[in-house]
Amino acid sequence: MSLLVWQDDLNTGIEVIDNQHRRIVEMINHLHVNHKSLDRAATGEVIDEMIDYTLSHFAFEEELMEEAGYPFTAAHKRVHEIFTRRVGEYRMRFETGEDVTEELKNMLSRWLFNHIRGDDKAYADTIKKHLNISSPPKRKSASWFKRLFGG
Repeated sequence: MSLLVWQDDLNTGIEVIDNQHRRIVEMINHLHVNHKSLDRAATGEVIDEMIDYTLSHFAFEEELMEEAGYPFTAAHKRVHEIFTRRVGEYRMRFETGEDVTEELKNMLSRWLFNHIRGDDKAYADTIKKHLNISSPPKRKSASWFKRLFGG
C-alpha cells in the first residue's frame, strides 16, 4: 500500500470535520511509514493515537448531528460503534504479537474513504444548514465552538 492522498471529493464542506478527517489520513500514513521502518513500538503508539483521535472525532461528529437534528444519527453512531469494535480487535491482535499493520492500513483506508463519501456526505447538508442558521455573528460562533470542544 502506498501513502494515502487527500482528494477533493472527500471534503464535506464542514471545515472542522474535513480537518479531522485529514488528520486521520495522516495517522494512517504514519502507520504505513512506521511499519516500513519495522519499529513495532512506534507502530503501537500510532495505533493507540489513531484509536483515541478517532473516538474523539466520532463523538464530535455525533454531537453535531444531534444538534442539527439529523434523522439518521442513531444509525451513524451504530456504524461508528462497529468500526470502533473492529479496530479494537486489530489492536488486541497487535498486542498479542501478530503483525496486523498491513491488514489494518488497508481496512482503515478503504473504510475511511467509503465512510466519508457515503455516510458523512449524507449528513453534511443538514449540519451546514444548522450551522448557518444557528451561528449569527462570529462572536457567537466562537462560543459555540468552545462549547463543542469543551473549552
